[in-house]
Amino acid sequence: MANAIIGGLAKGPFDKVNVWTEVLQDTFLDFFDSDKLAFATATSIRFSPEGFDRFYNNWSDYEDRLLLRSQQVANSPEIIRRLGVIAMNTPVEVDGYAHANSTNALGSKMLNGLGGSGDFLRNAAISIMHTPSSRPSKTDPTGISCIVPMASHIDHTEHDIDVIVTEQGLADVRGLCPRDRFPLIIEKCAHPGTYMVLLTLPPWLARRKGC
Repeated sequence: MANAIIGGLAKGPFDKVNVWTEVLQDTFLDFFDSDKLAFATATSIRFSPEGFDRFYNNWSDYEDRLLLRSQQVANSPEIIRRLGVIAMNTPVEVDGYAHANSTNALGSKMLNGLGGSGDFLRNAAISIMHTPSSRPSKTDPTGISCIVPMASHIDHTEHDIDVIVTEQGLADVRGLCPRDRFPLIIEKCAHPGTYMVLLTLPPWLARRKGC
């Protein structure tokens, strides 16, 4: 998902972008080559074999636009807040209250570590969670919804997240109470094939929606 976002930025209308991240992957090379990425700082690079060949063969184009730092610096809450970054992270799932699960499938099967997502979400000027609205399976084109009534595990609370984005749309939940967040997130971000989630709304919201 993060690679898709970077690929989109490389084709987007933004210029002179500065990126502060943990890992650089192949799509960052496209971003650099588009001349829209002015500078990137990270803790590591993780290119494909073809990406490393491209990186080293064009080293003179990248050497003055890339800096690797330690995690203590790259994920420093004070620096993130001072820079006023726009934080973008990919969760496993987001619920109707805008709580996010970044680490565990079904609440217990760990997929990855938390990394610096908490530092960025809690201290950025704008905190964005971007995810597919659903993840298809081998037998179901819709698959499992990433927008759920209640997250099975919570790494980031509603206080940490400002905006939720899927391919369906964008929900800006800043300043909204839970009663207003829930229907907005479902309307703007949920996959149409998963609207049965409405059947499991909390009682107060089910009454409000006339369910």
